Amino acid sequence: MPSAPTPVTPDFSGLWIPLVTPFRDGAVDHAALAALAERLAVTGIAGFVVCGSTGEAAALDADEQLAVLATVARPAPALPRIMGLCGYHLGKTVAWTRRLNDEDLAGLLVPAPSYIRPSQDGLRAWFEAIAQASAGPVLIYDIPYRTGATIARETLLALAADPRIRGIKDCGGDMAKTRALITDGRLQILAGEDPQLFSTVAEGGAGAIAASAHLQTEDFVHVIRSLRTGRLDEARARWQPLLALIELLFAEPNPGPLKAAMAQRGWLQDELRAPMTRASQTLRERLQAEQTGLSRR
Repeated sequence: MPSAPTPVTPDFSGLWIPLVTPFRDGAVDHAALAALAERLAVTGIAGFVVCGSTGEAAALDADEQLAVLATVARPAPALPRIMGLCGYHLGKTVAWTRRLNDEDLAGLLVPAPSYIRPSQDGLRAWFEAIAQASAGPVLIYDIPYRTGATIARETLLALAADPRIRGIKDCGGDMAKTRALITDGRLQILAGEDPQLFSTVAEGGAGAIAASAHLQTEDFVHVIRSLRTGRLDEARARWQPLLALIELLFAEPNPGPLKAAMAQRGWLQDELRAPMTRASQTLRERLQAEQTGLSRR
């Protein structure tokens, strides 16, 4: 009798784009979103993160989130998609997780519950309950400045023992914790703070989820590939010209500056949902100048 096939371990390495959600006159601009997904799909990225914080997911209702996911899938059906998930009511979050089991997803990106600030035992129970409900793998989104909850190194290492939890988007701001997780080796570590992409991958991280990489995408892909194959000088040469752009894209709350820069390229309307606001005029002018300079290099 033939033996059962060995389960395939999911691979989240490489560059993932946390897609913006374009709007036009208050509604999701599905045409612009589909065109964006089609444009980015051929750049060598690993896949998309849909309805993350860059996608203004907190301003989308459930039907809009599912519609956005479907729109992203149509122009690039073979490219993996991770779905962002957030909340603070465990029962409702688990129910939404089970609803997402009907979708073709590579995984779920799950932050700590916002506002509540539970204990480390509570955080562990939160992630384990969601992982238990999910048909696919879970990536932890460690971003304390959004959730108010710091996930301790020991908690993350304990969660790494759960075979359903496979990686982490690292926005924790603690490089010692990042190094410990890389050394442990059970979770794939994805840089979530764009300025830390180079150092995280150079130290052994698997890749990045980088909002800045909507722009100059091939350069970001090249940086990660070069670092992962030990071509440090080549990676540095591609990375350093990107730093000024990255700094501008986070000079005001994301994704305001990013949408302004993309609107300057004619890819979407410079529109966000309240309480998010457009980038300031001064920043828009600086972004225009920086993009012009990059195009001449």
